Amino acid sequence: MVSSPEGSKRFEGHRFPQVIPEPDEVRVGAPAPWSHLSTQERTSLSLEKVLDRLGSSRRSLSSSQPPGDPAEMFAVAHAMDRPITRRSAVLVALFEEGGESHVVLTRRSFDLRVHKGEIALPGGACDPGEALLDAALRETREEVGIDESMVRPAAWLSPIVTFASGSAIWPFVGVLPGRPTMVVDPGEVERAFTVPLAELVGDGAFLEERWRRENVRPGSDESGFFPIYFFRVPGDVIWGATARVLTELLCIATGVTWPDANRVWA
Repeated sequence: MVSSPEGSKRFEGHRFPQVIPEPDEVRVGAPAPWSHLSTQERTSLSLEKVLDRLGSSRRSLSSSQPPGDPAEMFAVAHAMDRPITRRSAVLVALFEEGGESHVVLTRRSFDLRVHKGEIALPGGACDPGEALLDAALRETREEVGIDESMVRPAAWLSPIVTFASGSAIWPFVGVLPGRPTMVVDPGEVERAFTVPLAELVGDGAFLEERWRRENVRPGSDESGFFPIYFFRVPGDVIWGATARVLTELLCIATGVTWPDANRVWA
């Protein structure tokens, strides 16, 4: 497998510092799930609208709790020939500015052992006996300096399992009172920044590819291909687990169906 820090020809003209792997074979994926919407329907994504749609999708913490172990946990564990014991949680921290919802993102330190330089949501592994939401809030404070008292937990998104690190991850949506002042832990985070949701659903931001690996992944189609999502943002690319979490959120926020919602992922 070949990797290039300049990005492959698929991202020609879009420079970013991280290394994105080159799979054994790549095919063009589907267009963005919200591509048929008008520009007006893809903007004005206020916090009220996003939270209302999360509630309508039965994701509100006030009325339901996140599910337990993800459906793909057994399939991934079987493919990896080892159990999935690592549990992590991340925070999708949202605030409103100019009538638009923004999300907090980080670039992981290039000194980390895994996922170095990748764009991520603040979060990390649960301590023994720690509740998932508590872990997401604690890790957010440790990584970017947003105190738990500043976050109103609001909703949850689908838990996922990552094949690369063998970790089950629970995403939680939290509301901030305004644009946060962030102080990063340089041992884990190179920088923290924010992106408006309207920018992520804008024309040209989203890219889906279908990847095939020599070792077939759970959830692959009959030809061995599985979907990978990307978002082009200024100076970087969001992909992998973070892009999957954001895609689900954006489908809910824009009121469209996520075509791969019922897929077994890895």
